[in-house]
This record gives sequence, structure tokens and C-alpha cells, in this order.
Amino acid sequence: MSKMTDKIFWKAVKENDRRFDGVFYTCVLTTKIFCRPSCPARTPKRENVIFVSDKVTAEKKGFRACLRCRPNVDSNADPKAATAVRACKLIESEGSADLKTLGRALGLSPAHLQRIFKGVIGVSPRKYAEFMRLEQFKGGIRNGKEVVDAMYDAGFESSSRLYEKTNQKIGMTPGDYKKSGKGLTINYSVTECVLGQLLVAATQKGICAVKIGDNRSELVDELKREYKNAELISDRAVIKHFVEAILESLSGDFDSDALPVDIRATSFQMRVWEELRKIPFGETITYAELARRIGNEKSVRAVASACARNQVAIVIPCHRVIGSDGELRGYRWGLERKRKILQMENPNLIQERKLFS
Repeated sequence: MSKMTDKIFWKAVKENDRRFDGVFYTCVLTTKIFCRPSCPARTPKRENVIFVSDKVTAEKKGFRACLRCRPNVDSNADPKAATAVRACKLIESEGSADLKTLGRALGLSPAHLQRIFKGVIGVSPRKYAEFMRLEQFKGGIRNGKEVVDAMYDAGFESSSRLYEKTNQKIGMTPGDYKKSGKGLTINYSVTECVLGQLLVAATQKGICAVKIGDNRSELVDELKREYKNAELISDRAVIKHFVEAILESLSGDFDSDALPVDIRATSFQMRVWEELRKIPFGETITYAELARRIGNEKSVRAVASACARNQVAIVIPCHRVIGSDGELRGYRWGLERKRKILQMENPNLIQERKLFS
């Protein structure tokens, strides 16, 4: 199994995705038990899990069948999930995401393959190939390769293509990534507001952090941990226009979608965050609806996780996402702040949800 395929499988395990039953099996090293992806048992720690493609392999490796999900009993794998995984493996082995070539190998038309792949994996084959190359590039950098060597080994034909993709996906240039942000200059300021203490930080490209809390020093310490190799400068004058714009956006006097951001994210997180910025001021959607909007209705938990990892509060309005029952769900900066922000944006919203849910 490749690292990319492993990531897809692990996501299926965390979401108990039945579509992958029969496509692969989860082997838990600590218990020597193998399970279906949909097993209702407690999810094991990632470091204790390996994946195999069939139960015979699992048994040969010394794992016994789980008594809860009974993976040794035959079950038909979802044909779409099986096809998508086969396509992933072809992309990884061939290094190409050409739909015609993949379609011929799988006996499908390019359009049909595109629909199946995006429905199961969540992105198109082309995006999957891009992300695969980025992962390979980052792995090469972590293993000590020079940027140019890692670039060509990962299949990028030019530095311009690499810079375009890495800036889009990880918010840094390749050189910055190799140095863990060393050389970046980040200006920040902490301001008191109706939500408590508001920390705003920005690079030359845009806002890289917006944090809300009760303690100024704790917010600054968290910023320093996240950007430990960057030069952090407390400069209220430089950051003032961003702070004022964010505060104005709470009352609807400024559209936060107009603010530039410079954030690190996976392709999935970026898709979720881009969709969040489309939610109109004063409105909310559910996590299920957000998952549907990015084209993967099964990814509700993953969507919620992406919201929780939002680095720029308010600017990317993850507070506008609520539960299907109309109730507020977790918020990194506290549920009371989430409630307060929503009430500031629309005083009637919370009450309406309770009346009509």
C-alpha cells in the first residue's frame, strides 16, 4: 500500500465507511485482530494499524478475524469504491491521471470514471495526482533532499509548476517548507474586543492566524509554537487594517471574504475552507450540507475536523456551520463565543433555529 492509499483507507476507517468493506482490511498490531473498515469497535490508534487488500493476507500475517464485524464472512465490495481504489493505484504506479488511459485500463468511459472517482475519493484523478506529487516532494525534503532533486523526483517538470502548487496547498514556497517557515516575517497584534482577546497575525501575503481567547500571553505563546522558526514582530501599526476589517466584518460592515489569507492546508481542508467563505453573512449551514457542497456527502466527520483546524477565525467563518438538529457544535474558541458571533451577525438566528428545528 502507498502512503496516499493508506490515507484514504484510514479516513474510511475513521468514518466507518461501509463502501470500502471488502476493498481492504484493517489489521491492528496491538490486538492481532483484523476488521472491516466499517467495524463498530473503538477506532485504534493510527500507529497501531496496517492495511491489507484481502483476508487471506491478514491471516497469513497472524491476525485473527474480529468477532464483531466478522471480516472472514464474505461480503460484496462496493464496485465504485473498488474501482476508485484501483484507479488510485494506477495513478500511483504510472504517475499519470489521464482519464482516457485510466478509463481504458478499467473498462470505463472517462466521464464515468471521473464521477466515480470524485464521488468516492472526494477529488478528481488530476487533483489526486497533484496531491500525490506534493506528498512525494515533501517527503523528499524531509529526508534531506535538495529542493531541485525532490522536485524532479516527485514528477514536477519545472520550478514554476512546483511553486504554483505548493503555494496553493501548503501556503509556503518550497524553500520555506524545507526550513519550517524559517525566514518568514510575521507581524501580529492582540486587541481586546467583545469576544475577549483577539490575536491577528499576517505575512506579506496575507493573514496567517486569527485567534480568540481570554489571555493575551497564551495566544502569543500559541502563535510562537506554530511558527517557531519565523521572525515574529508585535507591530500594531502594520496589522491595524486587518484587525479593523475583521472587527467590522462581525457587524456586516466589511466582507471578510475580501481579506487575503496565507495559510497551510491539505487539499481537502482548502476545499472545505473555500466553501466556508461562500456562506453569506447572517446565515448558517449544517456540517452535512457542507459535505454535500464539496461533493462528498459521506465526509461529515472529516468536514467537521477541517473546520476545527481553521487557523483564521472569523475570516474563514467556520462558526456558521451547525448541527443538523439546529444546535451548535464544537468551536475551537468556545461554544459561547460561537453563539455570540452568530447572534452578532443575526440576532434572530439562534432563536429561529430553536423554534423551527
